[in-house]
Amino acid sequence: MRVLGVDPGLTRCGVGVVEGVAGRPLRMLGVGVIRTGADTATADRLVLIERGIEEWLDAHRPEFVAVERVFSQHNVRTVMGTAQASAVAMLCAARRGLPVALHTPSEVKAAVTGSGRADKAQVGSMVTRLLRLDAPPKPADAADALALAICHIWRAPAANRLQQAVAAHRTTSPGSTTSPARITDPAGTTDPARTPSSARPTSPARTPSSARTTKGRTS
Repeated sequence: MRVLGVDPGLTRCGVGVVEGVAGRPLRMLGVGVIRTGADTATADRLVLIERGIEEWLDAHRPEFVAVERVFSQHNVRTVMGTAQASAVAMLCAARRGLPVALHTPSEVKAAVTGSGRADKAQVGSMVTRLLRLDAPPKPADAADALALAICHIWRAPAANRLQQAVAAHRTTSPGSTTSPARITDPAGTTDPARTPSSARPTSPARTPSSARTTKGRTS
């Protein structure tokens, strides 16, 4: 499995590619940061991020793209910029038909370090150890992008099993199919309870009295 991790941001958008499967050593294929100037118009900055991500997709051909899920912060301006960069990353992946996974920062920290409250230094240290690097990637945005890719590789098998279980449950659930208007038993006969009343045979009790015969009486 080859995953492109994206730590979205307008000024620094971290990107990192990791290859491997859960339970086996992982390998880093590339890591970097897409930078844009703070004095550049937001629309132009998003174009630069889009071009940068496209270059990484062309160079490494990932099978999945993992993006950090944007969460609420006190600085609304920072949240807006992060959300815009995140949308660009998802757009680039979707345009190529690549599956996109969103992971919260706490999910990534817990997957990589074992604690959802780990700081950036701890994340960088564990990324260095897991990928057998000589030093932690700099800046922290690059390390976070690698951590996102690692998190997805480790969590994907469990997520896939969960999705398959949910799909199987929906398929076998009684409410998943529409019941026919009439039910046929194994012998091929129609259930009388579902047969329209107009098609049911007339009961002898409803035969007109004028047509009845009486025993023991003669005209």
